[in-house]
Amino acid sequence: MSIRHGLLALLEQGPRYGSQLRTEFESRTGSTWPLNVGQVYTTLSRLERDGMVAQGGEDEAGHALYTITDRGRAELMTWFEKPVDRTSPARDELSIKLAMAVGAPGVDIRAVIQAQRRHTVKAMQDYTRLKAQALTALESGGAQERDDVAWLLVLEQLIFQTEAEARWLDHCEARLIRLSAAAGATTGAASGEKPAQPPETAPRSAETVRPAPLR
Repeated sequence: MSIRHGLLALLEQGPRYGSQLRTEFESRTGSTWPLNVGQVYTTLSRLERDGMVAQGGEDEAGHALYTITDRGRAELMTWFEKPVDRTSPARDELSIKLAMAVGAPGVDIRAVIQAQRRHTVKAMQDYTRLKAQALTALESGGAQERDDVAWLLVLEQLIFQTEAEARWLDHCEARLIRLSAAAGATTGAASGEKPAQPPETAPRSAETVRPAPLR
């Protein structure tokens, strides 16, 4: 998440002070990525150092206002035009956890997967309910329509992300079942025992709960 570019985008709409920027940032993203005032002012200080924003007087309440500079506008446009880099993906805690759980003594990796799946499906349901609220707000034509559209886009990304995670967890469990069955078959063949038959498919609990179709 680029806080600096988010703040530049808000300043492009006009002068803002720190806590106002925090409030508008959280409103635009539905508080998905909450900020504290310290983060905002630290980022503003760095942007000012880099010549991308400047302090431009005060409002009636005495708040110091910040404005975007031409250099800041150029940086913002570059950010909008340049695709987000996916060649160096961020470290994902769940991927690391499952990778480390493989073969770890005393760890039931399938139990880890099933617990995560339950959590992921619940998150998917929560996001879907929030999406319904955002759609209702849009249909009412309220004054915050722009923020509602922005929040809806964020929610739909989160829904797609959790759907993909649920499918990936199903895939992980299915692969573990196949590997376990293959290992059992190899051991059974060596001992002359008939291998146990694995289930045809892995549990698909993540697919039994789907969010409403994206509109």
